[in-house]
Amino acid sequence: MPVPPPRISELIVANPAATRSSLVGRLHDWGDHDGWQDFFDTYWKLIYAVAIKAGLSDVEAQDVVQETVVAVAKQMRAERYDQAKGSFKNWLCLITRRRIIDHLRKRTDPKVCAEPPDADDTTRTDALARVPDPASLGLDAVWEEEWQKNLIEAAIERVKQQVTPKQFQIFDLSVLRALPVAEVSALLKVNAAQIYLARHRVGALVKQEARRLEAQAKKAVIKS
Repeated sequence: MPVPPPRISELIVANPAATRSSLVGRLHDWGDHDGWQDFFDTYWKLIYAVAIKAGLSDVEAQDVVQETVVAVAKQMRAERYDQAKGSFKNWLCLITRRRIIDHLRKRTDPKVCAEPPDADDTTRTDALARVPDPASLGLDAVWEEEWQKNLIEAAIERVKQQVTPKQFQIFDLSVLRALPVAEVSALLKVNAAQIYLARHRVGALVKQEARRLEAQAKKAVIKS
Protein backbone atom coordinates (compact mmCIF):
# COMPACT_ATOMS: atom_id res chain seq x y z
CA MET A 1 0.00 0.00 0.00
CA PRO A 2 1.42 3.42 -0.95
CA VAL A 3 1.75 6.53 1.16
CA PRO A 4 -1.82 7.85 1.64
CA PRO A 5 -2.91 10.42 -0.92
CA PRO A 6 -3.32 14.08 0.13
CA ARG A 7 -5.92 15.01 2.71
CA ILE A 8 -9.36 15.77 1.36
CA SER A 9 -8.87 19.48 1.96
CA GLU A 10 -5.98 19.38 -0.51
CA LEU A 11 -8.12 17.68 -3.14
CA ILE A 12 -11.11 20.03 -3.04
CA VAL A 13 -9.29 23.32 -2.73
CA ALA A 14 -12.24 25.58 -3.49
CA ASN A 15 -14.48 23.83 -1.00
CA PRO A 16 -12.40 21.99 1.60
CA ALA A 17 -14.57 19.50 3.39
CA ALA A 18 -14.81 15.95 4.70
CA THR A 19 -17.97 12.68 6.41
CA ARG A 20 -18.98 11.08 9.76
CA SER A 21 -21.97 10.13 11.99
CA SER A 22 -24.48 9.52 9.30
CA LEU A 23 -21.38 9.54 7.13
CA VAL A 24 -23.26 10.00 3.91
CA GLY A 25 -25.84 12.41 5.20
CA ARG A 26 -23.16 14.81 6.34
CA LEU A 27 -21.57 14.80 2.89
CA HIS A 28 -24.10 17.47 1.99
CA ASP A 29 -22.50 19.85 4.46
CA TRP A 30 -19.46 21.47 2.84
CA GLY A 31 -18.44 22.94 6.18
CA ASP A 32 -18.18 19.53 7.84
CA HIS A 33 -14.41 19.16 7.52
CA ASP A 34 -14.12 16.27 9.98
CA GLY A 35 -16.93 14.40 8.26
CA TRP A 36 -15.36 14.69 4.83
CA GLN A 37 -11.98 13.65 6.18
CA ASP A 38 -13.62 10.63 7.77
CA PHE A 39 -15.17 9.73 4.41
CA PHE A 40 -11.78 10.00 2.73
CA ASP A 41 -10.03 7.98 5.44
CA THR A 42 -12.70 5.28 5.27
CA TYR A 43 -12.84 4.77 1.51
CA TRP A 44 -9.57 5.79 -0.15
CA LYS A 45 -7.92 2.39 0.38
CA LEU A 46 -10.96 0.64 -1.08
CA ILE A 47 -10.94 2.79 -4.22
CA TYR A 48 -7.17 2.45 -4.57
CA ALA A 49 -7.21 -1.34 -4.19
CA VAL A 50 -9.94 -1.79 -6.80
CA ALA A 51 -8.09 0.46 -9.26
CA ILE A 52 -4.88 -1.55 -8.78
CA LYS A 53 -6.71 -4.84 -9.32
CA ALA A 54 -8.23 -3.39 -12.48
CA GLY A 55 -4.69 -3.10 -13.85
CA LEU A 56 -3.83 0.54 -13.15
CA SER A 57 -0.44 1.68 -11.89
CA ASP A 58 0.15 3.18 -8.45
CA VAL A 59 0.07 6.72 -9.86
CA GLU A 60 -3.06 6.04 -11.90
CA ALA A 61 -4.78 4.43 -8.91
CA GLN A 62 -4.02 7.43 -6.71
CA ASP A 63 -5.44 9.67 -9.44
CA VAL A 64 -8.59 7.52 -9.43
CA VAL A 65 -8.88 8.00 -5.66
CA GLN A 66 -8.65 11.77 -5.96
CA GLU A 67 -10.97 11.99 -8.97
CA THR A 68 -13.56 9.75 -7.32
CA VAL A 69 -13.59 11.73 -4.08
CA VAL A 70 -13.91 15.00 -6.00
CA ALA A 71 -16.76 13.53 -8.09
CA VAL A 72 -18.59 12.45 -4.92
CA ALA A 73 -18.12 15.92 -3.43
CA LYS A 74 -19.41 17.69 -6.54
CA GLN A 75 -22.48 15.47 -6.82
CA MET A 76 -23.23 15.92 -3.15
CA ARG A 77 -22.93 19.66 -3.52
CA ALA A 78 -25.36 19.55 -6.42
CA GLU A 79 -27.72 17.58 -4.11
CA ARG A 80 -28.05 14.76 -6.62
CA TYR A 81 -28.89 12.49 -3.76
CA ASP A 82 -32.07 10.52 -3.13
CA GLN A 83 -32.61 8.08 -0.27
CA ALA A 84 -34.73 5.75 -2.38
CA LYS A 85 -32.66 4.72 -5.38
CA GLY A 86 -29.82 2.31 -4.77
CA SER A 87 -27.15 2.02 -2.11
CA PHE A 88 -24.21 4.29 -1.49
CA LYS A 89 -22.00 1.24 -1.88
CA ASN A 90 -23.20 0.69 -5.47
CA TRP A 91 -23.12 4.38 -6.29
CA LEU A 92 -19.52 4.72 -5.12
CA CYS A 93 -18.66 1.60 -7.13
CA LEU A 94 -20.19 3.18 -10.24
CA ILE A 95 -18.19 6.40 -9.84
CA THR A 96 -14.98 4.46 -9.21
CA ARG A 97 -15.63 2.23 -12.23
CA ARG A 98 -16.06 5.28 -14.48
CA ARG A 99 -12.79 6.80 -13.30
CA ILE A 100 -10.98 3.50 -13.86
CA ILE A 101 -12.37 3.17 -17.39
CA ASP A 102 -11.35 6.79 -18.08
CA HIS A 103 -7.76 5.94 -17.19
CA LEU A 104 -7.80 2.79 -19.29
CA ARG A 105 -8.98 4.90 -22.21
CA LYS A 106 -6.26 7.47 -21.63
CA ARG A 107 -3.71 4.68 -21.58
CA THR A 108 -4.97 3.41 -24.93
CA ASP A 109 -5.20 6.83 -26.51
CA PRO A 110 -4.86 10.07 -24.47
CA LYS A 111 -6.94 11.92 -27.08
CA VAL A 112 -9.97 9.77 -26.32
CA CYS A 113 -10.59 11.67 -23.08
CA ALA A 114 -8.93 14.93 -24.05
CA GLU A 115 -11.04 15.68 -27.14
CA PRO A 116 -14.81 15.87 -27.65
CA PRO A 117 -16.41 13.09 -29.72
CA ASP A 118 -16.50 13.50 -33.48
CA ALA A 119 -18.97 11.46 -35.50
CA ASP A 120 -16.44 11.07 -38.33
CA ASP A 121 -13.46 10.25 -36.07
CA THR A 122 -12.77 6.58 -36.79
CA THR A 123 -9.51 6.65 -34.79
CA ARG A 124 -11.52 7.46 -31.67
CA THR A 125 -13.81 4.51 -32.36
CA ASP A 126 -10.83 2.21 -32.86
CA ALA A 127 -9.22 3.41 -29.63
CA LEU A 128 -12.41 2.89 -27.66
CA ALA A 129 -12.73 -0.59 -29.11
CA ARG A 130 -9.38 -1.46 -27.52
CA VAL A 131 -10.57 -0.40 -24.06
CA PRO A 132 -11.42 -3.48 -21.97
CA ASP A 133 -15.11 -4.15 -21.48
CA PRO A 134 -15.92 -3.16 -17.85
CA ALA A 135 -17.63 -6.51 -17.37
CA SER A 136 -14.47 -8.34 -18.45
CA LEU A 137 -12.53 -6.67 -15.62
CA GLY A 138 -14.72 -8.38 -13.04
CA LEU A 139 -14.96 -5.12 -11.11
CA ASP A 140 -18.21 -6.03 -9.37
CA ALA A 141 -16.64 -9.09 -7.74
CA VAL A 142 -13.45 -7.18 -6.95
CA TRP A 143 -15.46 -4.32 -5.47
CA GLU A 144 -17.45 -6.66 -3.22
CA GLU A 145 -14.30 -8.41 -2.00
CA GLU A 146 -12.44 -5.16 -1.33
CA TRP A 147 -15.55 -3.55 0.22
CA GLN A 148 -15.76 -6.27 2.86
CA LYS A 149 -12.02 -6.13 3.49
CA ASN A 150 -12.06 -2.34 3.76
CA LEU A 151 -15.06 -2.46 6.09
CA ILE A 152 -13.18 -4.62 8.59
CA GLU A 153 -9.99 -2.55 8.33
CA ALA A 154 -11.95 0.68 8.87
CA ALA A 155 -13.74 -0.87 11.84
CA ILE A 156 -10.44 -2.00 13.37
CA GLU A 157 -8.96 1.50 13.01
CA ARG A 158 -11.95 3.02 14.81
CA VAL A 159 -11.95 0.44 17.58
CA LYS A 160 -8.23 1.03 18.10
CA GLN A 161 -9.18 4.50 19.38
CA GLN A 162 -11.77 3.05 21.79
CA VAL A 163 -9.64 0.54 23.71
CA THR A 164 -6.40 0.71 25.67
CA PRO A 165 -3.10 0.36 23.81
CA LYS A 166 -2.41 -2.92 25.65
CA GLN A 167 -5.79 -4.39 24.71
CA PHE A 168 -5.30 -3.52 21.06
CA GLN A 169 -1.75 -4.85 21.10
CA ILE A 170 -3.04 -8.18 22.43
CA PHE A 171 -5.73 -8.27 19.72
CA ASP A 172 -3.22 -7.34 17.02
CA LEU A 173 -0.72 -10.03 17.97
CA SER A 174 -3.12 -12.86 18.83
CA VAL A 175 -5.84 -12.27 16.22
CA LEU A 176 -4.51 -10.18 13.34
CA ARG A 177 -1.04 -11.73 13.38
CA ALA A 178 -2.23 -15.09 14.70
CA LEU A 179 0.59 -15.58 17.21
CA PRO A 180 0.18 -18.41 19.76
CA VAL A 181 -1.18 -17.43 23.17
CA ALA A 182 2.08 -18.48 24.85
CA GLU A 183 4.11 -16.22 22.58
CA VAL A 184 1.80 -13.24 23.11
CA SER A 185 1.94 -13.85 26.84
CA ALA A 186 5.74 -13.83 26.83
CA LEU A 187 5.99 -10.75 24.62
CA LEU A 188 3.48 -8.60 26.50
CA LYS A 189 3.88 -10.01 30.02
CA VAL A 190 0.18 -10.88 30.31
CA ASN A 191 -1.54 -14.11 31.25
CA ALA A 192 -3.81 -16.26 29.09
CA ALA A 193 -6.99 -14.98 30.75
CA GLN A 194 -6.08 -11.38 29.87
CA ILE A 195 -5.40 -12.41 26.27
CA TYR A 196 -8.74 -14.20 25.86
CA LEU A 197 -10.59 -11.31 27.50
CA ALA A 198 -8.96 -8.68 25.24
CA ARG A 199 -9.55 -10.80 22.15
CA HIS A 200 -13.23 -11.18 23.01
CA ARG A 201 -13.79 -7.52 23.90
CA VAL A 202 -11.94 -5.99 20.95
CA GLY A 203 -13.32 -8.58 18.54
CA ALA A 204 -16.88 -7.80 19.62
CA LEU A 205 -16.28 -4.07 19.18
CA VAL A 206 -14.86 -4.63 15.69
CA LYS A 207 -17.94 -6.63 14.65
CA GLN A 208 -20.21 -3.95 16.10
CA GLU A 209 -18.33 -1.15 14.32
CA ALA A 210 -18.35 -3.06 11.01
CA ARG A 211 -22.13 -3.47 11.27
CA ARG A 212 -22.47 0.24 11.99
CA LEU A 213 -20.38 1.20 8.96
CA GLU A 214 -22.36 -1.19 6.76
CA ALA A 215 -25.62 0.32 8.02
CA GLN A 216 -24.36 3.83 7.28
CA ALA A 217 -23.52 2.87 3.73
CA LYS A 218 -26.94 1.29 3.19
CA LYS A 219 -28.64 4.55 4.18
CA ALA A 220 -27.03 6.48 1.35
CA VAL A 221 -28.46 6.48 -2.13
CA ILE A 222 -28.09 8.61 -5.23
CA LYS A 223 -30.39 9.63 -8.05
CA SER A 224 -29.72 7.81 -11.26
